[in-house]
Amino acid sequence: METRRTTVRDVRRANRASLLTDLFHGGRQSRQQLGETTALSQASVSNLIGEMIDEGLVEEAGLVGSDGGRPRALLRVAPGYGYVVGADVGETRILVELYDLAMSRLAVAQYALDGDDPAAAVAKLLEGLGAVVAEAGIRCSEVLGFGVGVAGVVDQSGGSAVVHSQTTGWDAVPLGELLRAGTDVPVFVENGAKAVGQAEMWFGAGRGARHAVIVLVGTGVGAAVVVDGRSYRGAFSNAGEWGHTTLVYDGDLCRCGARGCLEAYIGSAKVIARVAAATGQEPEPRLLTRMLAADGALQGAAADILAETVGYLGAGIGGLINLFSPERIVLGGPAGLAMGERFLSDIRVAAARNALKQPYSRTRIDLCQLGPDAVAMGAATLPIARLLADGGLPPASAQAAPPSRAAHRRSTARNRG
Repeated sequence: METRRTTVRDVRRANRASLLTDLFHGGRQSRQQLGETTALSQASVSNLIGEMIDEGLVEEAGLVGSDGGRPRALLRVAPGYGYVVGADVGETRILVELYDLAMSRLAVAQYALDGDDPAAAVAKLLEGLGAVVAEAGIRCSEVLGFGVGVAGVVDQSGGSAVVHSQTTGWDAVPLGELLRAGTDVPVFVENGAKAVGQAEMWFGAGRGARHAVIVLVGTGVGAAVVVDGRSYRGAFSNAGEWGHTTLVYDGDLCRCGARGCLEAYIGSAKVIARVAAATGQEPEPRLLTRMLAADGALQGAAADILAETVGYLGAGIGGLINLFSPERIVLGGPAGLAMGERFLSDIRVAAARNALKQPYSRTRIDLCQLGPDAVAMGAATLPIARLLADGGLPPASAQAAPPSRAAHRRSTARNRG
């Protein structure tokens, strides 16, 4: 196989990516600081930053004093250079949010979703994209990308996102292709847990860790595994289906059709059904979070069921610690956060009981910091990750990007500045 040679263009792209990534994640910095953190020469930093300022991608944002010299300009990624949209495709609703590059949320749209028809979901997603763009008062050409977080396996191997989800009845749905047929905005599709995982690693409880597992517990149960700072996808993009690992051989029936899955014991729908059956309450969707948020001690059968659920959750986390030896386990999702806020110490005890002592002693178990419904925000980081990786340049496979669009972004950024 012929080895591709590194070109000057490749080096320039990589250097721009290094600077842009450092600015985005590290916040306002001077040119001198960027040279120190990226190990690039001051000449290279000045030239590349000058390019990105001319493009409207980077802007000066204040001054910082220097030892005996003139104050230095601080730089940042320009919030108004472009916008990103993220969506969460849940079982009963679709949430769409629009952000600028400072991750300030500027517009929101939400729709009920009945049934498991992919065409209905696609129609609502495209409607939501149009709605948030209109609410924010921007043009579609200013949107850098539309990220969509979904339940199930997202197979990216064929160049287009194909969704497989037994629990929602989506069998090889070409979601990426269906969305691209309805919009010119670049589309990014990812498993919802992986999308939240990226956001938590960037902005939340995973920040600063190189090895982490972000677990989400709601109706479904999933995990995002981060190894040496990179999301682990597996050979066919389905790594992280933690909820469908076997906890009890030939145990309770799971939505996926198998028996004994972890989700069958800690998924909120299953826990709600058990609590309702034991207490005579109506099994409505918010029963679990309402009980956990209530003041006072839980009593009777409900207390026993929740204690058992906490034990199962801790056992599952113990298994993740033994398997991946992460620095951090981050617990999120609506049910995960609700249980964690009330029973985090008990979850840690259960995890310690089911994990090997040495890896457990080096793992911290924390709660997600971005809230129970962070999938849309996580999905919005997908196009930002592409922007950073490409150094703000068109993808290498699409060097002939329309100049009018780039020019419009630059002029828009300058006008807003």
